[in-house]
Amino acid sequence: MVTVETIAKIRRDYHVQGKGLKTIARQRGLSRNTVRKIIRSGVTEPSYGREVQAYPRLGPFIEELEALLAENAARGRRERLTLMRVWEQLWAEGYRGGYDSVRRYARGWRLRQGSATAAAFVPLRFDPGEAYQFDWSHEYVVMAGVTTKVKVAQVRLCHSRMPFVRAYPRETQEMVFDAHDKAFAFFGGSCTRGIYDNMRTAVDAVLWGKERRFNRRFQQMCSHYLVEPVACTPGAGWEKGQVENQVGVLRERFFSPRLRVGSYDELNALLAERSLAYARDKRHPEQKELTIAEVWAAERATLISLPGPFDGFQERTVGVSKTCLVRFDNNRYSVQAAAVGRPVQVQAYAARIVIRQDGVILAEHERRFGRDQTVYDPWHYVPVLQRKPGALRNGAPFRDWSLPAAIEAVRRRLKGSAAGDRQMVSVLAAVLSDGLEAVEGACAEALRQGVCTADVILNILARRRPVADPGRIEVPEALSLSQMPTADCARYDKLRPTAEPAHGAP
Repeated sequence: MVTVETIAKIRRDYHVQGKGLKTIARQRGLSRNTVRKIIRSGVTEPSYGREVQAYPRLGPFIEELEALLAENAARGRRERLTLMRVWEQLWAEGYRGGYDSVRRYARGWRLRQGSATAAAFVPLRFDPGEAYQFDWSHEYVVMAGVTTKVKVAQVRLCHSRMPFVRAYPRETQEMVFDAHDKAFAFFGGSCTRGIYDNMRTAVDAVLWGKERRFNRRFQQMCSHYLVEPVACTPGAGWEKGQVENQVGVLRERFFSPRLRVGSYDELNALLAERSLAYARDKRHPEQKELTIAEVWAAERATLISLPGPFDGFQERTVGVSKTCLVRFDNNRYSVQAAAVGRPVQVQAYAARIVIRQDGVILAEHERRFGRDQTVYDPWHYVPVLQRKPGALRNGAPFRDWSLPAAIEAVRRRLKGSAAGDRQMVSVLAAVLSDGLEAVEGACAEALRQGVCTADVILNILARRRPVADPGRIEVPEALSLSQMPTADCARYDKLRPTAEPAHGAP
């Protein structure tokens, strides 16, 4: 069975290591046709198959089990619980697996904890373009006059030590995707390996040793950029010590004293500028005669070329209310009225929301991160207005609706007239078929003529529509006339009666 991880390995073997199809097929135990199809199609996700899950019952409870083991290890020797008691506590949390699985996992956990206490470390050295490290930090800034806690994505090239930092409101998966996209664009390419901790947006399950079950969408992103993801041992922050050190250094240099900005865009532009200035001034720790920026300039030639941005979104299927709204992340967004009554797919990006139904985009909005906010697009409700024109006056989507100047002038003129709302709705409905620019031009002409009614505006629109050329109809040869008719009006005289009228008839 070909999994997402297998596809990622095959793509890296071919594009990064330059292996041939025959070699890849032999090493991966696949047919050459399968390998060739994966390379040529450029897919990052199989259309079939099931993932092999280690710890099928224990997997969802590993975090609870590790917490129980850590709590038990912190107790005094006489107060420690046996593993049977730990298993009973885990059973009370909903676990329905066997005791042996808990015992085996606890033994491995103790071994990992024992190795983590060692005080000796091995210095690491990375080749150009070999690896980067990724982590999150929490910082405080004053944004729009309010003290705000922001999540900062920290990325560092391991060879050149070039830093990249970008602030977000959340640490969700779509923010992780956007941070990688922006970081690779900033660096000028990606590396062959990415080093992470076991963040939930990347790792679904921590298995034995270094084995991890990565999230499917995260694995797709890594496959897209030809990156091999590597997760650290839980609690072993030194395995990505460069970015851990970067968090403390840049917190002091970039965020102290507390920054004052107006928006996330302004903050991120400032952080990018400070990152470049830091790299120009800071000496490289190993190549002391060069700055970080100079080493980075040489490393860029070894980075993997970018195939384009990854379509990084978090998708969720939701229902549409009768008021043409969908709810996502504690906020509501409007969609086209035709979507009511059927589920839609909400694709959440870092800065925007895209709503689809059957693959068709129904709405696109700027993303909001507060609570209980409603984002309207008034044009979504125009079809509803055709049935309920009275809603134009007090409808929530139409408050503070910014219309083009000519259409707004028509709206003011019709507001006080009889059936003004109904006439205005007819004008707005024409936008759906003729376009906003055409309707605005028709409204402007009607205003110049001094006759401002829906009938006049729609008539102007109809006269301006281009008339389609019917084209010439070619007559088949079988239907062609063998004898062309001649114009002879005398033939009609033959239809007149020739008999003489009776005697005495008028």
